[in-house]
Amino acid sequence: MDKPKILIVEDEEKIARVLELELTYEGYETGKAHDGLEGFRLFQEKTWDLILLDVMLPGISGIELLRRIRTVNTGVAVIMLTAKDSVEDKVSGLDLGANDYITKPFQIEELLARIRASLRMSQLQLQIQANAHAQFPENEDWLAVGELTLNEMTREVKRGEDEIELTPREFDLLAYLMKHPRQVLNREQLLNGVWGYDYYGDTNVVDVYIRYLRNKIDKPYGAALIHTVRGVGYVIKDSK
Repeated sequence: MDKPKILIVEDEEKIARVLELELTYEGYETGKAHDGLEGFRLFQEKTWDLILLDVMLPGISGIELLRRIRTVNTGVAVIMLTAKDSVEDKVSGLDLGANDYITKPFQIEELLARIRASLRMSQLQLQIQANAHAQFPENEDWLAVGELTLNEMTREVKRGEDEIELTPREFDLLAYLMKHPRQVLNREQLLNGVWGYDYYGDTNVVDVYIRYLRNKIDKPYGAALIHTVRGVGYVIKDSK
């Protein structure tokens, strides 16, 4: 079995070296970059299973590097490393498709646990996609709630004839809701289904992303599909 490959993009050389030694000891294959542009070059040269990405980088920032990565690869797991314990950094990273974040200084044991969790989640998603492709090799497999449609293979979302652009995390949350139409889902269910069972962050992230989705798929059309069930959670349904 091939070793999982982890790319470390961290401008503090001492931290990068410690991460490299710890990950190598744990059996991972590693690569290392000290600025955003070098990180993007290494990302393009090899297939990586996970990227440890510092937010504050010379060249281009970690947030900009993540945006570039997600334009070409939505599957590689990304854990953001940040010295700032700020909501803005966390939301920006998650909104662009980061799988997780950890604030410096951190314990290496916690980081290793998050790496294992992110790799498990990535493998599960790849398996689900492979199974779906095997079942529908030429699929036009659309989920539909009212006039809202979603295709997991092509990652297209439409309301009526209008195409709607979503971030990777917004898409995953909408897909999960649409797979459970008319079913009230609480925050824990949504976190487990979209962010993974080992997610360590704030449960309020669900409310943030529900708001993002409503602004894109409901608000412009004057008819809500995502509904709040007070004290319980959220449900997607056609009210007609």
